[in-house]
Amino acid sequence: MDNPKRVLIVEDDAHIAELLRLHLQDEGYAVVHAADGHAGVRELERGAWDALVLDLMLPGVDGLEICRRARAMTRYTPIIIISARSSEVHRILGLELGADDYLAKPFSVLELVARVRALLRRTEAMARNARMESGRLDFGKLSIDPLPREVSMDGKPIELTPREFDLLYFFARHPGRVFSRLDLLNQVWGYQHDGYEHTVNTHINRLRMKIEDDPAAPSRILTVWGRGYKLAVPEEGAA
Repeated sequence: MDNPKRVLIVEDDAHIAELLRLHLQDEGYAVVHAADGHAGVRELERGAWDALVLDLMLPGVDGLEICRRARAMTRYTPIIIISARSSEVHRILGLELGADDYLAKPFSVLELVARVRALLRRTEAMARNARMESGRLDFGKLSIDPLPREVSMDGKPIELTPREFDLLYFFARHPGRVFSRLDLLNQVWGYQHDGYEHTVNTHINRLRMKIEDDPAAPSRILTVWGRGYKLAVPEEGAA
């Protein structure tokens, strides 16, 4: 029998945490609860989590810092932020730091469990796709190897965050095709975060800083005005 998926809950409200733990365990997940930010960091660093349910307002280390640390790790862990901070700025900041989803309190526990399940399915599907399409993709100087999740330019490795890699790899699987920001949110982030399309802009700008010869005049990830973005095939951009 497969080992159960491991979910870390970092939440200082004991009642909410217990409800989440019970419902997630009923779904067959192995659940660990950390009651403050310091405990959350310790558990996170022990690694091998399949999903992270993260409150923003925590004693000690706050949720945004934990999100930053999670995204600095090699292993990609789906993150759902839960918080009473329902303002736009915190939703946007959480998503730009790499969270996969955001639910404002009060929320439906059943909805959160459904979103955890959907994120885990999507993560597994992306891993399967990478194994099936395990060949290296080359675009002039740019090379993308999906299994080890490595990117190089002229043979020199480029350090990407997990989300930056996912975005670039998605473009690379559909060279020359134009995607709107909402398309990319759906396909790469996994949810249609209406109103947060500029999260895509932020990640594309970061990618351009890393893979373009001149980020101010990009030749690889191109803007198609009024429509979206595409990865140029070699003859369209710089080699």
